[in-house]
Amino acid sequence: MEPTDHNRRAWDEVHRRRAEAMQGELGLPEQVKRSLGDLKDKRVLHLQCATGESTLELTELGAVVTGVDISNEALDLARERESSVLWVQADVQALPAELRRGRFDLVYTASGVLVWLQDLDAWARGIEAALKPGGDFLLFEAHPVAQCVDSMMRWREDYFDSDTHVDVGWSHFELTGEPAREQSYERFWRLGQVVTSLAGAGLAIRALEEYPARRDSFRRQDARLPGEFLLHARKA
Repeated sequence: MEPTDHNRRAWDEVHRRRAEAMQGELGLPEQVKRSLGDLKDKRVLHLQCATGESTLELTELGAVVTGVDISNEALDLARERESSVLWVQADVQALPAELRRGRFDLVYTASGVLVWLQDLDAWARGIEAALKPGGDFLLFEAHPVAQCVDSMMRWREDYFDSDTHVDVGWSHFELTGEPAREQSYERFWRLGQVVTSLAGAGLAIRALEEYPARRDSFRRQDARLPGEFLLHARKA
């Protein structure tokens, strides 16, 4: 199987238990809420929406939202929550043609999304194709430095590591029941690579904000480290 197929199976295996374990933590981050502006009647594409908690908050803000995720099992739970939203099972690195017609005012994705990508340029091109002229892209994500440094301020990972890593199990939430058995394929993307891919796809970077690490996050890092970032880009 390809890495994408392995990752689909890994998410299918744990989606309901993940939603239970992270209840109350899967909505829109406060930094994102402050950046969204007026969404009334805006068309929003939410990539890697998982079980739809943030997607539904976007609808509550007045947006007409389409949620996309690789895991149909996760989307089944999202459909149980809200059947009126269009939920699409797809790989965000190969968005279906109907989502690539330049119709969306905003494309949004957040929190643990980049590590699942094997082709950052294809992901960025899909975002550009989905946006209408003048449309915005918002990415809220763990800062790459935070993924390299442990809670004792020791540098544990190679910032320039470009290998794909195969693992079993989950580190940032506690699963009940049987342990996870499916393999997942993850890789590390530097902040410069993310910016370069989006710019190469034709998006103009409007802002890049970095936020301190939080002791209450699962990494429990010192606030002197960058913990998260918010990137805003726009299609000309």
